[in-house]
Amino acid sequence: MWKTFYIKPNEIGILYHRSDFKRILQPGTHTYLGWHWQVKTYDLNQPEANINNLELLIRNHNAQLQEYLLVVRTAFNQVALVRVGQTWVSVLPNQLRAFWRGFIEVESYIFNLDESLELPAEFVQQVRLTTINGLKKFIISEYEIGLLYEQNNFVRPLEPGDYAFWTVNRDVSVRSLSRIVPNPGFPLEDVLIEKHPEFVAAYCETVQLQNQQVAIVRFQGKVIAILAPCDRKLFWQGVAVEVIDISTDAKLPSRLVAELVAGLPEALSLSRNSLHICEVPTQHVGLLYIDQEFQTQLQPGKHAWWVFGRSWQTQVFDLRQQTLEVSGQDILSKDKVPLRLNLTAGYRILDPLRAKNALVDITGYLYKELQFALRGAVGEKTLDALLEDKGAIDRSISEYIRQKTADYGIEVDSVGVKDIILPGEIKTILSKVVEAEKAAQANVVRRREETAATRSMLNTAKVMEDNPVALRLKELEILERIAEKIEKIQVNGSLDSILTEVIRINRE
Repeated sequence: MWKTFYIKPNEIGILYHRSDFKRILQPGTHTYLGWHWQVKTYDLNQPEANINNLELLIRNHNAQLQEYLLVVRTAFNQVALVRVGQTWVSVLPNQLRAFWRGFIEVESYIFNLDESLELPAEFVQQVRLTTINGLKKFIISEYEIGLLYEQNNFVRPLEPGDYAFWTVNRDVSVRSLSRIVPNPGFPLEDVLIEKHPEFVAAYCETVQLQNQQVAIVRFQGKVIAILAPCDRKLFWQGVAVEVIDISTDAKLPSRLVAELVAGLPEALSLSRNSLHICEVPTQHVGLLYIDQEFQTQLQPGKHAWWVFGRSWQTQVFDLRQQTLEVSGQDILSKDKVPLRLNLTAGYRILDPLRAKNALVDITGYLYKELQFALRGAVGEKTLDALLEDKGAIDRSISEYIRQKTADYGIEVDSVGVKDIILPGEIKTILSKVVEAEKAAQANVVRRREETAATRSMLNTAKVMEDNPVALRLKELEILERIAEKIEKIQVNGSLDSILTEVIRINRE
């Protein structure tokens, strides 16, 4: 009995007789005598040969299979890359895989993981666009440096370029650091300094400070970091480091004050936690205390000190004339009249150190003493006395407060009561009193004026009685005044009877 098998052009077959391998069948028709023949066909468009019992076939028929199969076997410490046409396939450790030859070009490359986990550069570009199992790829940009870690242990730096590493039995990672940032934040800086000095020497600038030392790190002329005593930090090479000894003098010179305090906002932000800053305006004075002990007075300007190892305290005092308001003081006068007073005082601090050492709260002290002085001055006088001489209150308060402040370096220049506010009923009574006084004064003036007028009229009458000519002149004056107001006057009789006869006035 004959048995025929047809192998398609894109296939290849394996001929078995009673499950025993006999040969590889190429595309075409094949006829064999007997019932126990069978053929297993494989599609060559799937280049990997997934053959059952591959290990046994290779062991027994390796010579026959070599012509048709590319066999890739890896040990426990090996991986392989297989190029199948334009595709790349990885073979992980302890694997046996086969690929058909001839239909698609195939080739393989074995890599020893004990020697290196890195894929050689000639392969990296070929596989950069392909996802390969067990292979991790990294790209380091031209402005970066990569730090290669295996099992979280630093191995070496990576210059800009493309890299690929096998990760089948180890964890591989790359941390990219920007080269344009001078202090990019190196991971585990102390480990890099202690364990990898060759990397640090080739790429980095190390700043190691002693006690009582601070450092200013600049890059391209700009401050990028302020380091405290005993700090240790890494920067890329190219930075400028200024180390300053603060053991004897912690005050910043004027050039550093201008750069760190009055310069760019970024510099002030970096130095804010490292400096004690005091700005003394014009017409002010500052007091400096170090470890709670007074040191010196500060003149107007900006001052700064390194804070490390010391306690700093500054206080600024205004030397100009200042005003203090004591408002809404309710006080009883000597005659039990309730009053509300507002007081204003002008004072100046002459000796800030004496005032600071003697008084906890200068303004509060002045306010209370002015209250006491005001109550004492008002309580000793009646309402009438207060209203007649308000200046007496000012003089009394001024004398009292100057004695109180003389020992504290404070000078009170002026004291004045601005307002004396009376209760409503007292205002009404005072208004009536004033009204009565003014009415009486008005009556006196009116009587005086009436008496003077009567006396004047009497004197005029006596003159006219003794002098007829004066009487006639008076008559003519009266006629003139009347003629100014009317258009026509008709007089009956002579002018002699003008004052005794009836005068008829016709208005036309």
